[in-house]
Amino acid sequence: MVTRDAVDSPRLRIVEAAVELLESGGPDAVSTRAVAAAAGMQPPAIYRLFGDKEGLLEAVAEHGYAQFLERKRARLDPAPQDPVEELRRSWDMVVEFGVSRPELFAVMNRATGRGPSAAHGAGLEILHGRVRRLAAAGWLRVGEELAAQIIQATGQGAVTTWHATPADRRDPALLTVLRESMVAAVTRAEPAVPAAESAPAAAARALRAALPDDTGVLSAAERSLLREWLTRLAADGTTADGTTADGATVDCATAPDGTAHD
Repeated sequence: MVTRDAVDSPRLRIVEAAVELLESGGPDAVSTRAVAAAAGMQPPAIYRLFGDKEGLLEAVAEHGYAQFLERKRARLDPAPQDPVEELRRSWDMVVEFGVSRPELFAVMNRATGRGPSAAHGAGLEILHGRVRRLAAAGWLRVGEELAAQIIQATGQGAVTTWHATPADRRDPALLTVLRESMVAAVTRAEPAVPAAESAPAAAARALRAALPDDTGVLSAAERSLLREWLTRLAADGTTADGTTADGATVDCATAPDGTAHD
């Protein structure tokens, strides 16, 4: 991803100077005068390029997200053999970044509520892609949106708690326990769909088999229609004699009006 920082050297010099001051001296060290001096420029350049100090901090946050995104993409496995282990690795990477760069991580977190960030948005897409792979393989025990929120909240909470704890009382076991609690909260012990059957048909067969006669949520007509949809999806890859690749016979569906469909 090419950002305007990559093609605008004065802007990049100012942002990098601000990051260095932030990480060496904390937020109070990031004054417009100090940043301009560190970047070898005059203070008016900061106001011209960023508007004010808040604008500069937003640029610093965007720069941090771009750096983190680059690291995230470098380690991205588009087709992991073990999606749960990939979840652990990605969570550890977020926490490692936050633990090693606390001031920048704090500025990045504050910036997320002030408007969209291209790099932050791209990072979220990667997260949702991971969650989607877990769901498609039958590993998720909660909805995709809730799973993504749990993963984010536990990662941010782990970093915040770590830095709020006096250095002599910090125990790395805390991070491991929080990570495993997150994994237990969002994934099953075993996938609902066997690893060898990751296509929609396998997921539809699993859901159809687990669907109770009375969910207490759906009406009889809705349950019947759902079963019809699941039967159609489950029939994907069915042979001409009505059996699946594993030899199972595909049931006929019953429509809400009580009639059978082929």
